[in-house]
Amino acid sequence: MNHLVTVLYILAFGMFILGLSGLTGPKTAVRGNWIAATGMGVAVVATLLSVRDTAATNWILIAAGLAIGVILGVPPAKKTKMTAMPQLVALFNGVGGGTVALIAWAEFIETDGFAYFTPEQNPTVALVVGSLFAAIIGSVSFWGSLVAFLKLQESIPKTIEKALVKSASVFQIANVVLLLGAVATAVYIGLNAGVGNATWTIVAVLVLAGLMGLFVVFPIGGADMPVVISLLNALTGLSAAAAGVALNNTAMIVAGMIVGASGSILTNLMAKAMNRSIPAIVFGSFGADGGVAAATGGDQGSVKATSAADAAIQLAYANQVIVVPGYGLAVAQAQHAVKEMAGLLDAKGVDVKYAIHPVAGRMPGHMNVLLAEADVEYDAMKEMDDINGEFNRTDVTIVIGANDVTNPAARNDPSSPIHGMPILNVDESRSVIVLKRSMSSGYAGIENPLFLLNHTSMLFGDAKKSVSDVIDELKAL
Repeated sequence: MNHLVTVLYILAFGMFILGLSGLTGPKTAVRGNWIAATGMGVAVVATLLSVRDTAATNWILIAAGLAIGVILGVPPAKKTKMTAMPQLVALFNGVGGGTVALIAWAEFIETDGFAYFTPEQNPTVALVVGSLFAAIIGSVSFWGSLVAFLKLQESIPKTIEKALVKSASVFQIANVVLLLGAVATAVYIGLNAGVGNATWTIVAVLVLAGLMGLFVVFPIGGADMPVVISLLNALTGLSAAAAGVALNNTAMIVAGMIVGASGSILTNLMAKAMNRSIPAIVFGSFGADGGVAAATGGDQGSVKATSAADAAIQLAYANQVIVVPGYGLAVAQAQHAVKEMAGLLDAKGVDVKYAIHPVAGRMPGHMNVLLAEADVEYDAMKEMDDINGEFNRTDVTIVIGANDVTNPAARNDPSSPIHGMPILNVDESRSVIVLKRSMSSGYAGIENPLFLLNHTSMLFGDAKKSVSDVIDELKAL
């Protein structure tokens, strides 16, 4: 039976890696998810087989835990709209980190404060160090993810959120104190592992780490949120791997390291896409002062409103059109309407492409997922580095709810909070049409001088309705 467990674990690990490789593109993402999920099912079965003869195994609690997990996990995953997917990812990620922290706490209680591993055996270094590391990182991930969820859900009042962002320096000092306190308490527990520890010590570690998780994410600005979600995801993976070391569970070690490594790589790639270091993101934020960037670079003018009819004429007689999706497209659920509009333009001989910024939306790959849901061809979705050279020979660029990733102040204005962040060169197009509900600033709280350029026109209203109106006008031409 032990050999069977080993074989099942190896099979599960192979499915994890194969599933992860499928997430590199929309065409294979669904299949990759199913493969990885099946692999996790195999790992669960292997783990249950490995503890089948353990006297302390409570099969009723295991069955109850599995049932509760399915009941709580499946409905929101099926019913959550794509607009709320970043919040769901943050919440599920937080649950993972919280679970790891609870496992560490349970191990502390079961071994009487790490006084013994079994009644006849002292605790191993792996158990003590792994549990304490998992307790700290898991708690940070859990509470930090909850704050990220609330920010993405926009449940925190704007006045409070602005006050939190402006207090970044205070939180930075507090985080140093909390980290030192959590590590010092963990070291104290480790040094006293052979004689047992009072319950308050592990509670202190969890509380200090939890406060640090809150204080790390409190001052993070909206533009940095996709990177923060990726970073918290990596932390959850590392904490799970540490818990696996403590429990001597190979599945947790491998799965945790895969999540931790892939999350770390993604975090680094997204930070580079914003021309920001990870420490700068964690210890600072965009739009902290709600500053207004001046319109520099290009001819300044005033805001010019346009109509669906005028927009349709511009689009119909263009040779090349680039669509720049943003969170506004997700909110309006306009991806299917955009796909229909692109089909009409394609029938008129217009070349339509989609420009995807790495941090557009509220989580990594948000726009790719939305467009893939509408059956937009993967080859038509162009990453920033591949599409930026196309704008200066594009007749019309239509920006749908994207604000910060098209802001020329990042390139032209050294005083702008986002100066240096790579953006889509939308302002280089011959004509720009921006679909927005109003002239309000983007999620980073920074105004966009693109809207004031002479060759930019604004089509105000709900993105889905605006695109539908353009579709009607295109059909009438």
